[in-house]
Amino acid sequence: MVVKLQRPILVGGLGLSFSLWMLDSWHDSIVQVGEFGLLSALAVGGGLWLFQKNRPKHSLEQLDGMVVDRTTVESAIAKTETVINQLAQEAENHTALETLREQVAQLLLELDRQEIKVAVTGGKSVGKSTLIQVLKQNLETRNLVSLEETAPLFRETSDNSDTAVLAEMAKSDFVLFLTNGDLTDSEFQTLQQLKAANQPTILVFNKQDRYLADESASILLSLKQRMQGNVVATAASPIPIKVRKYEADGAVQEWMEQPAADIQQLTQQLGELVQPGQRLVWLTTMRKAGLLKAEAKNWLNVTRRDRATPIIEQYQWIAAAAAFANPVPAFDILATAAINAQMVMDLGNIYQQKFSLEQAQTVAGTMGSLMLKLGLVELSTKAISTVLKSNAVTFVAGGVVQGVSAAYLTRVAGLSLVEYFQQQEIAIDSGTGLNLENLRQTLQKVFGQNQQIGFLQGFVKQGMKRLLPEAQQVELVGVEKFVG
Repeated sequence: MVVKLQRPILVGGLGLSFSLWMLDSWHDSIVQVGEFGLLSALAVGGGLWLFQKNRPKHSLEQLDGMVVDRTTVESAIAKTETVINQLAQEAENHTALETLREQVAQLLLELDRQEIKVAVTGGKSVGKSTLIQVLKQNLETRNLVSLEETAPLFRETSDNSDTAVLAEMAKSDFVLFLTNGDLTDSEFQTLQQLKAANQPTILVFNKQDRYLADESASILLSLKQRMQGNVVATAASPIPIKVRKYEADGAVQEWMEQPAADIQQLTQQLGELVQPGQRLVWLTTMRKAGLLKAEAKNWLNVTRRDRATPIIEQYQWIAAAAAFANPVPAFDILATAAINAQMVMDLGNIYQQKFSLEQAQTVAGTMGSLMLKLGLVELSTKAISTVLKSNAVTFVAGGVVQGVSAAYLTRVAGLSLVEYFQQQEIAIDSGTGLNLENLRQTLQKVFGQNQQIGFLQGFVKQGMKRLLPEAQQVELVGVEKFVG
Protein backbone atom coordinates (compact mmCIF):
# COMPACT_ATOMS: atom_id res chain seq x y z
CA MET A 1 0.00 0.00 0.00
CA VAL A 2 1.26 3.45 -0.93
CA VAL A 3 1.03 6.04 1.81
CA LYS A 4 0.66 9.67 0.66
CA LEU A 5 2.25 12.24 2.94
CA GLN A 6 -0.15 15.19 2.82
CA ARG A 7 0.00 16.55 6.37
CA PRO A 8 2.50 19.41 6.73
CA ILE A 9 3.43 18.52 10.33
CA LEU A 10 4.15 14.91 9.44
CA VAL A 11 6.15 15.86 6.35
CA GLY A 12 7.99 18.56 8.24
CA GLY A 13 8.79 16.10 11.00
CA LEU A 14 10.26 13.64 8.56
CA GLY A 15 12.30 16.45 7.03
CA LEU A 16 13.65 17.41 10.44
CA SER A 17 14.42 13.79 11.27
CA PHE A 18 16.32 13.48 8.01
CA SER A 19 18.21 16.67 8.83
CA LEU A 20 19.08 15.40 12.33
CA TRP A 21 20.41 12.18 10.82
CA MET A 22 22.52 14.16 8.36
CA LEU A 23 23.79 16.43 11.13
CA ASP A 24 24.73 13.41 13.21
CA SER A 25 26.62 11.99 10.24
CA TRP A 26 28.46 15.28 9.79
CA HIS A 27 29.08 15.75 13.51
CA ASP A 28 32.86 15.93 13.20
CA SER A 29 32.71 18.73 10.66
CA ILE A 30 30.13 20.99 12.34
CA VAL A 31 31.44 21.14 15.91
CA GLN A 32 31.47 24.92 15.84
CA VAL A 33 27.91 25.40 14.54
CA GLY A 34 25.97 27.53 17.07
CA GLU A 35 22.40 27.13 18.24
CA PHE A 36 21.02 29.54 15.65
CA GLY A 37 22.92 27.85 12.84
CA LEU A 38 21.67 24.44 13.96
CA LEU A 39 18.02 25.54 14.03
CA SER A 40 18.40 27.26 10.66
CA ALA A 41 19.90 24.11 9.18
CA LEU A 42 17.02 22.04 10.57
CA ALA A 43 14.43 24.42 9.15
CA VAL A 44 16.13 24.55 5.78
CA GLY A 45 16.51 20.76 5.69
CA GLY A 46 12.79 20.26 6.30
CA GLY A 47 11.86 23.11 3.99
CA LEU A 48 13.94 21.87 1.07
CA TRP A 49 12.35 18.45 1.44
CA LEU A 50 8.90 20.04 1.38
CA PHE A 51 9.84 22.13 -1.64
CA GLN A 52 10.81 19.06 -3.65
CA LYS A 53 7.26 17.74 -3.22
CA ASN A 54 5.88 20.52 -5.41
CA ARG A 55 9.02 21.46 -7.31
CA PRO A 56 8.23 24.13 -9.94
CA LYS A 57 8.88 23.31 -13.55
CA HIS A 58 12.22 24.05 -15.10
CA SER A 59 12.01 27.14 -17.36
CA LEU A 60 12.83 24.97 -20.36
CA GLU A 61 10.21 22.40 -19.35
CA GLN A 62 7.58 25.14 -19.41
CA LEU A 63 8.15 25.50 -23.14
CA ASP A 64 6.52 22.10 -23.61
CA GLY A 65 3.22 23.63 -22.56
CA MET A 66 3.46 26.50 -25.03
CA VAL A 67 1.87 25.88 -28.40
CA VAL A 68 4.37 27.50 -30.71
CA ASP A 69 5.49 26.40 -34.16
CA ARG A 70 6.45 28.09 -37.39
CA THR A 71 2.87 28.14 -38.71
CA THR A 72 1.59 29.83 -35.54
CA VAL A 73 4.30 32.49 -35.71
CA GLU A 74 3.70 33.15 -39.40
CA SER A 75 0.02 33.62 -38.61
CA ALA A 76 0.90 36.16 -35.89
CA ILE A 77 3.10 38.07 -38.33
CA ALA A 78 0.29 38.04 -40.92
CA LYS A 79 -2.12 39.58 -38.38
CA THR A 80 0.43 42.29 -37.69
CA GLU A 81 0.68 42.99 -41.41
CA THR A 82 -3.11 43.28 -41.57
CA VAL A 83 -3.08 46.09 -39.02
CA ILE A 84 -0.22 47.89 -40.78
CA ASN A 85 -2.00 47.59 -44.13
CA GLN A 86 -5.17 48.99 -42.56
CA LEU A 87 -3.17 51.94 -41.22
CA ALA A 88 -1.74 52.51 -44.72
CA GLN A 89 -5.26 52.42 -46.17
CA GLU A 90 -6.63 54.96 -43.70
CA ALA A 91 -3.53 57.17 -43.44
CA GLU A 92 -1.36 56.47 -46.47
CA ASN A 93 1.23 59.09 -45.59
CA HIS A 94 1.56 58.15 -41.91
CA THR A 95 5.08 58.78 -40.61
CA ALA A 96 5.30 55.39 -38.85
CA LEU A 97 4.50 53.23 -41.87
CA GLU A 98 8.03 52.84 -43.24
CA THR A 99 9.46 51.79 -39.86
CA LEU A 100 6.60 49.37 -39.20
CA ARG A 101 7.05 47.67 -42.56
CA GLU A 102 10.80 47.34 -42.03
CA GLN A 103 10.17 45.67 -38.68
CA VAL A 104 7.72 43.18 -40.21
CA ALA A 105 10.29 42.24 -42.84
CA GLN A 106 12.83 41.68 -40.07
CA LEU A 107 10.43 39.37 -38.24
CA LEU A 108 10.24 37.08 -41.26
CA LEU A 109 14.04 36.87 -41.32
CA GLU A 110 14.09 36.10 -37.57
CA LEU A 111 12.27 32.81 -38.11
CA ASP A 112 15.45 31.07 -39.24
CA ARG A 113 17.85 32.62 -36.72
CA GLN A 114 20.14 30.05 -35.10
CA GLU A 115 21.79 32.06 -32.33
CA ILE A 116 20.00 32.20 -28.96
CA LYS A 117 19.90 35.71 -27.46
CA VAL A 118 20.16 35.81 -23.67
CA ALA A 119 19.63 39.07 -21.76
CA VAL A 120 21.43 39.39 -18.42
CA THR A 121 19.60 41.87 -16.22
CA GLY A 122 19.05 43.01 -12.64
CA GLY A 123 19.71 45.95 -10.36
CA LYS A 124 23.03 47.67 -9.71
CA SER A 125 26.00 45.72 -8.35
CA VAL A 126 24.48 42.26 -8.68
CA GLY A 127 27.38 40.95 -10.80
CA LYS A 128 25.99 41.04 -14.34
CA SER A 129 29.25 41.91 -16.11
CA THR A 130 31.30 39.40 -14.13
CA LEU A 131 28.82 36.60 -14.70
CA ILE A 132 28.80 37.24 -18.44
CA GLN A 133 32.60 37.17 -18.54
CA VAL A 134 32.77 33.89 -16.61
CA LEU A 135 30.01 32.28 -18.69
CA LYS A 136 31.73 33.18 -21.95
CA GLN A 137 34.85 31.39 -20.69
CA ASN A 138 33.02 28.27 -19.46
CA LEU A 139 29.93 27.82 -21.64
CA GLU A 140 30.53 25.01 -24.13
CA THR A 141 27.78 26.27 -26.45
CA ARG A 142 28.98 29.88 -26.36
CA ASN A 143 29.13 30.00 -30.16
CA LEU A 144 25.34 29.46 -30.25
CA VAL A 145 24.42 31.63 -27.26
CA SER A 146 24.74 35.41 -27.22
CA LEU A 147 24.94 37.05 -23.77
CA GLU A 148 23.99 40.72 -23.61
CA GLU A 149 23.95 42.88 -20.46
CA THR A 150 21.06 45.33 -20.03
CA ALA A 151 21.22 48.69 -18.30
CA PRO A 152 20.72 48.39 -14.52
CA LEU A 153 17.12 48.23 -13.34
CA PHE A 154 15.58 50.22 -10.48
CA ARG A 155 17.72 53.32 -10.90
CA GLU A 156 16.48 56.38 -9.04
CA THR A 157 15.70 58.47 -12.11
CA SER A 158 12.61 60.25 -13.33
CA ASP A 159 12.68 58.74 -16.82
CA ASN A 160 11.20 55.47 -18.04
CA SER A 161 14.52 53.60 -17.96
CA ASP A 162 13.00 50.40 -16.52
CA THR A 163 10.32 50.38 -19.23
CA ALA A 164 13.02 50.72 -21.87
CA VAL A 165 14.99 47.83 -20.35
CA LEU A 166 11.87 45.62 -20.28
CA ALA A 167 11.19 46.46 -23.93
CA GLU A 168 14.76 45.47 -24.76
CA MET A 169 14.41 42.19 -22.86
CA ALA A 170 11.29 41.37 -24.87
CA LYS A 171 13.57 41.04 -27.91
CA SER A 172 15.63 38.32 -26.19
CA ASP A 173 14.95 34.61 -26.28
CA PHE A 174 15.86 34.08 -22.64
CA VAL A 175 16.49 36.22 -19.55
CA LEU A 176 18.91 35.73 -16.68
CA PHE A 177 17.57 37.89 -13.85
CA LEU A 178 20.23 38.43 -11.18
CA THR A 179 19.67 39.21 -7.52
CA ASN A 180 22.12 39.06 -4.63
CA GLY A 181 19.60 38.31 -1.88
CA ASP A 182 15.92 37.83 -1.21
CA LEU A 183 13.70 39.68 -3.65
CA THR A 184 12.69 43.28 -3.18
CA ASP A 185 9.16 44.26 -4.19
CA SER A 186 10.49 45.97 -7.34
CA GLU A 187 12.38 42.83 -8.37
CA PHE A 188 9.33 40.65 -7.73
CA GLN A 189 7.03 42.91 -9.77
CA THR A 190 9.47 42.94 -12.69
CA LEU A 191 9.72 39.14 -12.65
CA GLN A 192 5.92 38.94 -12.67
CA GLN A 193 5.87 41.18 -15.75
CA LEU A 194 8.32 38.87 -17.50
CA LYS A 195 6.18 35.89 -16.59
CA ALA A 196 3.02 37.58 -17.89
CA ALA A 197 4.82 38.26 -21.17
CA ASN A 198 5.74 34.55 -21.52
CA GLN A 199 9.41 35.48 -21.31
CA PRO A 200 11.46 32.37 -20.36
CA THR A 201 13.53 33.39 -17.34
CA ILE A 202 16.01 31.98 -14.85
CA LEU A 203 16.31 33.79 -11.52
CA VAL A 204 19.99 33.76 -10.57
CA PHE A 205 20.88 34.14 -6.89
CA ASN A 206 24.40 35.46 -7.40
CA LYS A 207 27.04 36.16 -4.73
CA GLN A 208 25.69 33.36 -2.56
CA ASP A 209 29.17 33.00 -1.02
CA ARG A 210 28.61 36.33 0.77
CA TYR A 211 26.32 34.48 3.18
CA LEU A 212 26.81 31.70 5.70
CA ALA A 213 25.81 28.31 4.34
CA ASP A 214 22.52 28.11 6.25
CA GLU A 215 21.60 31.70 5.34
CA SER A 216 22.32 31.05 1.66
CA ALA A 217 20.18 27.91 1.69
CA SER A 218 17.36 29.78 3.42
CA ILE A 219 17.40 32.59 0.81
CA LEU A 220 17.47 30.08 -2.04
CA LEU A 221 14.48 28.25 -0.59
CA SER A 222 12.61 31.53 -0.17
CA LEU A 223 13.28 32.49 -3.80
CA LYS A 224 12.04 29.14 -5.09
CA GLN A 225 8.90 29.20 -2.99
CA ARG A 226 8.09 32.79 -3.89
CA MET A 227 8.72 32.53 -7.62
CA GLN A 228 7.45 29.00 -8.32
CA GLY A 229 9.93 29.01 -11.17
CA ASN A 230 13.49 28.14 -12.04
CA VAL A 231 16.09 29.50 -9.58
CA VAL A 232 19.81 28.75 -9.45
CA ALA A 233 22.51 29.93 -7.05
CA THR A 234 25.89 31.09 -8.31
CA ALA A 235 29.08 32.76 -7.19
CA ALA A 236 30.57 34.30 -10.33
CA SER A 237 33.44 35.90 -8.41
CA PRO A 238 33.82 34.21 -5.01
CA ILE A 239 35.45 36.07 -2.16
CA PRO A 240 39.20 35.29 -2.01
CA ILE A 241 40.15 33.01 0.87
CA LYS A 242 43.25 33.15 3.00
CA VAL A 243 45.50 30.11 2.65
CA ARG A 244 48.04 29.36 5.39
CA LYS A 245 50.94 26.91 5.00
CA TYR A 246 53.10 25.73 7.90
CA GLU A 247 56.71 24.92 7.08
CA ALA A 248 58.78 22.23 8.80
CA ASP A 249 60.93 24.85 10.48
CA GLY A 250 57.83 26.48 12.01
CA ALA A 251 57.60 29.30 9.50
CA VAL A 252 54.14 30.24 8.22
CA GLN A 253 53.31 31.40 4.73
CA GLU A 254 49.97 33.16 3.97
CA TRP A 255 48.40 34.28 0.74
CA MET A 256 44.96 35.02 -0.74
CA GLU A 257 43.63 32.50 -3.22
CA GLN A 258 40.74 33.05 -5.65
CA PRO A 259 38.28 30.10 -5.65
CA ALA A 260 36.85 28.96 -8.95
CA ALA A 261 33.51 30.40 -9.97
CA ASP A 262 30.49 28.37 -8.87
CA ILE A 263 28.31 28.37 -12.00
CA GLN A 264 28.00 24.68 -12.88
CA GLN A 265 24.22 24.45 -12.59
CA LEU A 266 23.70 27.62 -14.61
CA THR A 267 26.07 26.60 -17.41
CA GLN A 268 24.30 23.25 -17.62
CA GLN A 269 20.90 24.92 -18.08
CA LEU A 270 22.22 27.44 -20.56
CA GLY A 271 23.77 24.60 -22.52
CA GLU A 272 20.33 23.02 -22.73
CA LEU A 273 18.97 26.12 -24.49
CA VAL A 274 20.44 24.89 -27.75
CA GLN A 275 18.11 21.87 -27.82
CA PRO A 276 14.79 23.81 -27.98
CA GLY A 277 16.60 26.71 -29.63
CA GLN A 278 14.34 26.98 -32.67
CA ARG A 279 11.24 27.02 -30.49
CA LEU A 280 12.75 29.76 -28.35
CA VAL A 281 13.38 31.81 -31.49
CA TRP A 282 9.81 31.26 -32.66
CA LEU A 283 8.44 32.25 -29.26
CA THR A 284 10.50 35.44 -29.31
CA THR A 285 9.41 36.23 -32.87
CA MET A 286 5.77 35.75 -31.95
CA ARG A 287 6.21 38.02 -28.94
CA LYS A 288 7.82 40.68 -31.14
CA ALA A 289 4.98 40.34 -33.63
CA GLY A 290 2.49 40.95 -30.84
CA LEU A 291 4.32 44.06 -29.68
CA LEU A 292 4.59 45.39 -33.23
CA LYS A 293 0.91 44.72 -33.82
CA ALA A 294 0.04 46.65 -30.64
CA GLU A 295 2.20 49.57 -31.81
CA ALA A 296 0.57 49.63 -35.25
CA LYS A 297 -2.90 49.35 -33.72
CA ASN A 298 -2.12 52.25 -31.40
CA TRP A 299 -1.22 54.43 -34.40
CA LEU A 300 -4.38 53.29 -36.16
CA ASN A 301 -6.51 54.06 -33.10
CA VAL A 302 -5.01 57.55 -32.87
CA THR A 303 -5.87 58.14 -36.54
CA ARG A 304 -9.40 56.85 -36.09
CA ARG A 305 -9.95 58.80 -32.88
CA ASP A 306 -9.01 62.00 -34.70
CA ARG A 307 -11.82 61.23 -37.15
CA ALA A 308 -14.27 60.10 -34.47
CA THR A 309 -13.96 63.12 -32.15
CA PRO A 310 -15.65 65.65 -34.48
CA ILE A 311 -18.49 63.15 -35.09
CA ILE A 312 -19.10 62.76 -31.36
CA GLU A 313 -19.08 66.52 -30.88
CA GLN A 314 -21.50 66.98 -33.76
CA TYR A 315 -24.03 64.50 -32.37
CA GLN A 316 -23.70 65.68 -28.76
CA TRP A 317 -24.86 69.18 -29.76
CA ILE A 318 -27.61 67.80 -31.98
CA ALA A 319 -28.85 65.85 -28.95
CA ALA A 320 -28.57 68.98 -26.81
CA ALA A 321 -30.68 71.02 -29.24
CA ALA A 322 -33.35 68.30 -29.45
CA ALA A 323 -33.63 67.95 -25.67
CA PHE A 324 -33.60 71.73 -25.15
CA ALA A 325 -36.41 72.24 -27.66
CA ASN A 326 -38.53 69.47 -26.12
CA PRO A 327 -37.65 69.21 -22.39
CA VAL A 328 -38.53 65.86 -20.81
CA PRO A 329 -37.87 64.33 -17.35
CA ALA A 330 -34.18 63.58 -16.77
CA PHE A 331 -34.61 59.81 -16.87
CA ASP A 332 -36.06 59.97 -20.37
CA ILE A 333 -33.20 61.99 -21.86
CA LEU A 334 -31.72 59.05 -23.76
CA ALA A 335 -35.10 58.15 -25.21
CA THR A 336 -35.21 61.57 -26.91
CA ALA A 337 -31.71 61.08 -28.34
CA ALA A 338 -32.62 58.61 -31.09
CA ILE A 339 -29.87 60.25 -33.11
CA ASN A 340 -27.45 58.15 -31.03
CA ALA A 341 -28.23 55.28 -33.39
CA GLN A 342 -26.86 57.28 -36.32
CA MET A 343 -23.78 58.12 -34.24
CA VAL A 344 -23.30 54.39 -33.60
CA MET A 345 -23.39 53.74 -37.35
CA ASP A 346 -20.95 56.53 -38.16
CA LEU A 347 -18.46 55.48 -35.47
CA GLY A 348 -18.86 51.86 -36.49
CA ASN A 349 -17.86 52.73 -40.05
CA ILE A 350 -14.66 54.35 -38.79
CA TYR A 351 -13.74 51.28 -36.73
CA GLN A 352 -14.75 48.70 -39.35
CA GLN A 353 -17.73 47.66 -37.23
CA LYS A 354 -20.58 47.50 -39.75
CA PHE A 355 -24.05 48.10 -38.28
CA SER A 356 -27.43 48.22 -39.97
CA LEU A 357 -29.83 50.91 -38.73
CA GLU A 358 -31.73 48.30 -36.73
CA GLN A 359 -28.51 46.99 -35.16
CA ALA A 360 -27.37 50.54 -34.37
CA GLN A 361 -30.68 51.27 -32.67
CA THR A 362 -30.24 48.13 -30.59
CA VAL A 363 -26.73 49.20 -29.58
CA ALA A 364 -27.91 52.70 -28.70
CA GLY A 365 -30.79 51.26 -26.67
CA THR A 366 -28.45 48.84 -24.90
CA MET A 367 -26.10 51.66 -23.93
CA GLY A 368 -29.03 53.77 -22.70
CA SER A 369 -30.27 50.87 -20.59
CA LEU A 370 -26.79 50.33 -19.13
CA MET A 371 -26.49 54.03 -18.30
CA LEU A 372 -29.81 53.93 -16.44
CA LYS A 373 -28.90 50.77 -14.53
CA LEU A 374 -25.50 52.21 -13.56
CA GLY A 375 -27.13 55.44 -12.38
CA LEU A 376 -25.10 57.52 -14.82
CA VAL A 377 -28.13 59.48 -16.08
CA GLU A 378 -29.13 60.64 -12.63
CA LEU A 379 -25.55 61.36 -11.55
CA SER A 380 -24.76 63.41 -14.63
CA THR A 381 -28.00 65.41 -14.39
CA LYS A 382 -27.36 66.27 -10.75
CA ALA A 383 -23.75 67.24 -11.45
CA ILE A 384 -24.71 69.45 -14.38
CA SER A 385 -27.56 71.02 -12.39
CA THR A 386 -25.09 71.90 -9.64
CA VAL A 387 -22.73 73.56 -12.12
CA LEU A 388 -25.63 75.43 -13.75
CA LYS A 389 -26.89 76.72 -10.40
CA SER A 390 -23.45 78.03 -9.59
CA ASN A 391 -23.68 80.01 -12.84
CA ALA A 392 -27.14 81.43 -11.99
CA VAL A 393 -28.80 79.43 -14.77
CA THR A 394 -31.79 78.85 -12.48
CA PHE A 395 -32.96 82.21 -13.85
CA VAL A 396 -33.29 80.86 -17.40
CA ALA A 397 -35.27 78.14 -19.12
CA GLY A 398 -35.21 74.75 -17.40
CA GLY A 399 -34.57 73.11 -20.77
CA VAL A 400 -30.89 74.02 -20.44
CA VAL A 401 -30.42 71.26 -17.86
CA GLN A 402 -31.97 68.65 -20.16
CA GLY A 403 -30.09 69.96 -23.18
CA VAL A 404 -26.64 69.98 -21.59
CA SER A 405 -27.32 66.60 -19.91
CA ALA A 406 -28.32 65.07 -23.26
CA ALA A 407 -25.13 66.41 -24.84
CA TYR A 408 -23.01 65.10 -21.98
CA LEU A 409 -24.54 61.60 -22.04
CA THR A 410 -24.22 61.45 -25.83
CA ARG A 411 -20.57 62.38 -25.45
CA VAL A 412 -20.03 59.64 -22.84
CA ALA A 413 -21.79 57.12 -25.10
CA GLY A 414 -19.65 58.11 -28.09
CA LEU A 415 -16.35 58.02 -26.21
CA SER A 416 -17.32 54.68 -24.66
CA LEU A 417 -17.98 53.21 -28.11
CA VAL A 418 -14.60 54.48 -29.30
CA GLU A 419 -12.88 52.85 -26.29
CA TYR A 420 -14.83 49.64 -26.85
CA PHE A 421 -14.11 49.50 -30.60
CA GLN A 422 -10.40 50.11 -29.97
CA GLN A 423 -10.26 46.88 -27.97
CA GLN A 424 -11.60 44.83 -30.89
CA GLU A 425 -9.56 43.08 -33.55
CA ILE A 426 -8.97 44.90 -36.81
CA ALA A 427 -11.29 44.40 -39.81
CA ILE A 428 -14.11 42.51 -38.11
CA ASP A 429 -16.93 42.03 -40.63
CA SER A 430 -19.87 42.61 -38.31
CA GLY A 431 -20.44 44.50 -35.11
CA THR A 432 -23.53 42.59 -34.02
CA GLY A 433 -21.96 40.80 -31.05
CA LEU A 434 -21.51 43.17 -28.13
CA ASN A 435 -19.76 42.04 -24.96
CA LEU A 436 -22.08 43.67 -22.43
CA GLU A 437 -19.71 43.24 -19.51
CA ASN A 438 -16.87 44.94 -21.38
CA LEU A 439 -19.24 47.68 -22.52
CA ARG A 440 -20.45 48.22 -18.95
CA GLN A 441 -16.89 48.51 -17.64
CA THR A 442 -16.00 50.89 -20.48
CA LEU A 443 -19.00 53.12 -19.73
CA GLN A 444 -18.05 53.36 -16.07
CA LYS A 445 -14.43 54.12 -16.94
CA VAL A 446 -15.26 56.87 -19.46
CA PHE A 447 -17.91 58.38 -17.19
CA GLY A 448 -15.37 58.61 -14.38
CA GLN A 449 -12.82 60.24 -16.67
CA ASN A 450 -15.32 62.93 -17.65
CA GLN A 451 -16.58 63.78 -14.16
CA GLN A 452 -13.89 66.30 -13.19
CA ILE A 453 -15.47 69.58 -12.11
CA GLY A 454 -13.19 71.62 -14.37
CA PHE A 455 -14.31 69.66 -17.44
CA LEU A 456 -18.00 69.92 -16.46
CA GLN A 457 -17.75 73.68 -15.99
CA GLY A 458 -16.20 74.11 -19.42
CA PHE A 459 -18.73 71.75 -21.00
CA VAL A 460 -21.66 73.63 -19.45
CA LYS A 461 -20.34 76.94 -20.79
CA GLN A 462 -20.12 75.43 -24.28
CA GLY A 463 -23.67 74.18 -23.97
CA MET A 464 -24.98 77.55 -22.82
CA LYS A 465 -23.38 79.27 -25.79
CA ARG A 466 -25.01 76.82 -28.18
CA LEU A 467 -28.45 76.64 -26.55
CA LEU A 468 -29.14 80.20 -25.34
CA PRO A 469 -29.65 83.26 -27.53
CA GLU A 470 -26.90 85.85 -27.23
CA ALA A 471 -29.27 88.29 -25.46
CA GLN A 472 -29.99 85.76 -22.72
CA GLN A 473 -26.28 85.03 -22.34
CA VAL A 474 -25.61 88.74 -21.82
CA GLU A 475 -28.40 88.93 -19.25
CA LEU A 476 -27.02 85.82 -17.56
CA VAL A 477 -23.54 87.35 -17.28
CA GLY A 478 -25.09 90.43 -15.68
CA VAL A 479 -26.97 88.30 -13.16
CA GLU A 480 -23.80 86.38 -12.31
CA LYS A 481 -21.94 89.63 -11.64
CA PHE A 482 -24.82 90.93 -9.53
CA VAL A 483 -25.05 87.69 -7.53
CA GLY A 484 -21.26 87.60 -7.19
